[in-house]
Amino acid sequence: MDEQVKVSGSLRHRLAVSLIGGAAVLSVVLFGVVRAYAAQIAQQGQDSILAASVTSILDAAVLREGRVEVDFPYASFSMLTTPADDRVFYAIYRDETLLSGYKDLPLPSVGEGGGQQSHSDVYVGVPVRMSTASRTLLGTNVKTRITVSVAQTQDALSDTLNGISRNVASVGVGFFVLVVLLSFWATSITIAPLKRLTSSVTRRGPQDLSPVAKPVPTEMAPLVVSLNRLMARLNQSLTQSEDFIAEAAHRVRTPLATVRSHAETTLQRVEQDENRQALRAMIRAIDESSRAAGQLLDHAMISFRADQLERQELDLVELVQELVLRLTPVAELKDIDLSLQIDGPVPLLGDPILLQNAIRNLIDNALKYSPSESVIAVCVRRDPGATVEVRDQGPGFPEDEIDDLALRFSRGHNAEGTIGSGLGLTIAQDVAVAHGGSLTLSNLQEGGACVIFSV
Repeated sequence: MDEQVKVSGSLRHRLAVSLIGGAAVLSVVLFGVVRAYAAQIAQQGQDSILAASVTSILDAAVLREGRVEVDFPYASFSMLTTPADDRVFYAIYRDETLLSGYKDLPLPSVGEGGGQQSHSDVYVGVPVRMSTASRTLLGTNVKTRITVSVAQTQDALSDTLNGISRNVASVGVGFFVLVVLLSFWATSITIAPLKRLTSSVTRRGPQDLSPVAKPVPTEMAPLVVSLNRLMARLNQSLTQSEDFIAEAAHRVRTPLATVRSHAETTLQRVEQDENRQALRAMIRAIDESSRAAGQLLDHAMISFRADQLERQELDLVELVQELVLRLTPVAELKDIDLSLQIDGPVPLLGDPILLQNAIRNLIDNALKYSPSESVIAVCVRRDPGATVEVRDQGPGFPEDEIDDLALRFSRGHNAEGTIGSGLGLTIAQDVAVAHGGSLTLSNLQEGGACVIFSV
């Protein structure tokens, strides 16, 4: 029987998603950190070049006869040449007076020390990086301050950062793909012990309730301990149930048989009709109780063994022959002929106790409902499958009830006056289903019932 299990996602998928999600976050953080560090290094390089340009211009400034002269070195601007042809702007101030350059170029304030200052700004609508420094010139009775600012656009820097970003992104994507593959591998390795445990439990036979002895990871130890305890309790419960059924069958049937024996003995000694009728009613009630108790215990035993069949290699023909031989005396008491028809050995892998119980109930049902001097045909076939067919010459099954007769405690309306519990067909059907077969009921055209038991 398939049981509906409530599933809440996949442990493997959760673990994989967690690892992949962590890898994605780590890749994004790595990309941001590397790009920021690369931008800082590139910016420091540009600042160094701008500072060198400003220093070379300041070193070229001289004071002659009260006038400031600046002879631009060639290297002052050539060192700022970039593959992106960045534009360069400059401004030279004497104190607060512009001597040369772009008058609208922003001029930051420089302290008395005149140290280098670098900052980013926007000029003529484009972002620029600017470096500013100052120097004091001394002459005869003259002291003046020269301030130089050099600004450069950042196209080359942007190109460099874009290239670095692409490379870092490629590395990040490669890292992410590698982590994804490693995540699937890691989840498979992590889940493998659980799969092995599941496979080991699934492959066990119905009688194997021994504890799991294979080593498992520490995290799975509580699960295995709980599973072993459950199997130990289940094994104890099944053993107790089996012992109870066997003991109950003995304790119920033996007293009833004793009471029936005494009732029959008393019947032979009693002469009054009223007393004889009462004893016959008592014997009938004992028979009904004995049969009902026996079939209830048989049904309990079948329900108990159905999920844990003790399959053995057997010959269905030999099993049926033994049953027919044991039931022949009962048939002869009613002047009924039990006819066995076989077509050779029928090998089968099944539970012999359950199969005997089911087929015995079918033959017993046929004996109950067959009239005297009739024939019950028991046919054993192996094609298309192992099948036992029981045909009698009784009243047959009620057509309007035939679909419900195999239900528990269900009896047809024509069963009145016949001892029975309504469990015989139920037992046969349960055994057939437990063996992967079926039970089919029908009526014969010439009269009588036909039951086909297939396994």
